[in-house]
Amino acid sequence: MTPLDRVFIAGTDTGIGKTHVSCALLHALRAAGRDAVGMKPVASGCEETPEGLRNEDALALQAAGPAGVPYAAINPVSLRAPLSPHLAAARDGVTVALPPLTEAFERLHAHHSPVVVEGVGGWLVPLAPGLMASALAQAWELPVILVVGLRLGCLNHALLSARAIVADGCRLLGWVGNRIDPAMEAVDDNLATLRELLPAPCLGVLPHGGPAASAARHLADAVAALG
Repeated sequence: MTPLDRVFIAGTDTGIGKTHVSCALLHALRAAGRDAVGMKPVASGCEETPEGLRNEDALALQAAGPAGVPYAAINPVSLRAPLSPHLAAARDGVTVALPPLTEAFERLHAHHSPVVVEGVGGWLVPLAPGLMASALAQAWELPVILVVGLRLGCLNHALLSARAIVADGCRLLGWVGNRIDPAMEAVDDNLATLRELLPAPCLGVLPHGGPAASAARHLADAVAALG
């Protein structure tokens, strides 16, 4: 099998651990000898720093990847307000467009492989009028790993997200369960249901809490899926 040189990390919702899974995957890939790098093409909720706007998720991706990659290469579009990107961009007077994002992706990909591209929010979050987050995976031909936040309601969110990913013509490589609610009841039963109903394999289940580097050991199947 030819190793995959790119992957898109989608989520069933906002706040379900896409960054945690992305960073854990970066650690796992790099431990397996791959020159993996993370990318957060568009990030809202950025803070002013002496170095410019910075996003917590993008900084985590930068820290989990190879040394020396500039922040702007990982997060080319940084937006201030913690809102959907199309709203945050409007407040900042920024135009989010696909061609500059594609150029940034190709520059990063020219030096590192695979590129782990973390989406923003869920699959159908608007980046700009007429441009959804899903367009990045479509345009860049990225196989998708879906992060399922394990909490009440996750079955519906996961199945709808998977259906949308497939309907948009993208390859659903697999899914990762993330224990965001330590008090969730019937976790094993819910995981069994997800394994039965989702049209792609489970590539790992991450425990609640702990650093991404430690969670990497739960993603051996994800590393294998990427070759």
